[in-house]
Amino acid sequence: MNAPWVMHRETRGLLGDIEAFLPCTTPNAWVTMAANPRQLATLLIDHANCEKKAAANALSLMHRHTDNTLLLNKMSRLAREELRHFEQVLKVMQERGVAYEPLSASRYAQGLHVEVRREEPGRLVDTLIVGALIEARSCERFARVAPLLDATLGEFYHSLLKSEGRHFKDYLRLATMVTEPANVSARVEHFKALERRLIEDTDSEFRFHSGVPISGLR
Repeated sequence: MNAPWVMHRETRGLLGDIEAFLPCTTPNAWVTMAANPRQLATLLIDHANCEKKAAANALSLMHRHTDNTLLLNKMSRLAREELRHFEQVLKVMQERGVAYEPLSASRYAQGLHVEVRREEPGRLVDTLIVGALIEARSCERFARVAPLLDATLGEFYHSLLKSEGRHFKDYLRLATMVTEPANVSARVEHFKALERRLIEDTDSEFRFHSGVPISGLR
């Protein structure tokens, strides 16, 4: 069922910024799989996990960088917002009879974090860039799948796009305050190439950030 809304100009502009930042669009095969009612439980459970992990990552940055006041303020607000979204996803799951069961993580986030440098300030710069890519990809997928879901769930995902769309820019701004913009740009391109491979390669499991579903995936 197509969701009964028209994307507002502000949201279209935000989505344009997100799409310009990402190295590729989500493959249509993933969108088709995400819109399949048989995958709804997996989509919602993994979405809840993503919101929880986003909050945990923000809190981890706060613990590691107590001397960075701007980062502390940004990550504090981000963590609260992500936890609120986690609660909202749980409510959607409860309303639809979806149990919050254990679900293995996709290779996406781990595949990005494995390239994060171990020494500071490189570790912080890379972590912030990875955060930017994850947030941007999440919003792009909200936009791609929302019109194909039922009206209530589609509207919910559309609302998340509007509220979370600024996060990737916050991460990038913080990264440029750690080191020279040219250094940040080089690392952004490095992680973009990696992110593209993770998104366009095939995946044996369907998850919110998984790649192209293999043939026959249920």
